[in-house]
Amino acid sequence: MRLENKVALITGAASGMGASMARIFAREGAKVVVADVLEEEGRGVAAEITQANGAAIFRRLDVSNEMEWKAAVDATLAEFKQLDILVNDAGLSGSAVEDLFDTAAWDRLMAVNARGVFLGMKFAIPIMKAAGGGAIVNISSISGITGQHHVHVGYNASKGAVRTLTKAAAVQHGRDNIRINSVHPGLMPPMRSSGRTADPSIRTEMLKQVPMGRAGRVEEVANAVLFLASDEASYITGAELWIDGGYLAT
Repeated sequence: MRLENKVALITGAASGMGASMARIFAREGAKVVVADVLEEEGRGVAAEITQANGAAIFRRLDVSNEMEWKAAVDATLAEFKQLDILVNDAGLSGSAVEDLFDTAAWDRLMAVNARGVFLGMKFAIPIMKAAGGGAIVNISSISGITGQHHVHVGYNASKGAVRTLTKAAAVQHGRDNIRINSVHPGLMPPMRSSGRTADPSIRTEMLKQVPMGRAGRVEEVANAVLFLASDEASYITGAELWIDGGYLAT
């Protein structure tokens, strides 16, 4: 198994891509901490994994809260004694119909999407460094690469921050054997927290620009994250992986 004897903490793991990652990681032998603000759904994902003979616990985590991050990492170490993999998947998006200069929307998006990733690395990296290494995968977006008119500018800015934060941290911690990469999904199934792709007209418009002619599947992102988190990607760090059906190549 590709993640045997590894412990992974995955944020945003109660639904969507994060839940898919949690299931796939567990099937590949990892012990998984399912972290999310959605308690009922998160406990359900953890229970599903344990019922399938995997190892998982749920931990409520608001990624914008520094003390909750500390508690989540402490709980991971208390339960599993180590932390080898961190996947920062939790995120929010904002509809373009919001006021471009709505400070509350900006602050909300930056708090979860950028600050949340920063805090996750702040608490995970010292643990990984002491253990001799680890792997971190930060979920950004194609909106972190190029401007998108159908999302709030705070979403673009926060996901761009994830991209460059990933590269800076990868450079600074390469000698610590900590690999840090970013993943940039394109058009995906609409999520309850997303105002960007739930509108059918926007999805139709975006699909016309995807060379493969379809939206991505959460499992396709999860499998890419699995690769980056595994030892198979042992010489990959500071990279950005686009999973967008060719959208950014056009």
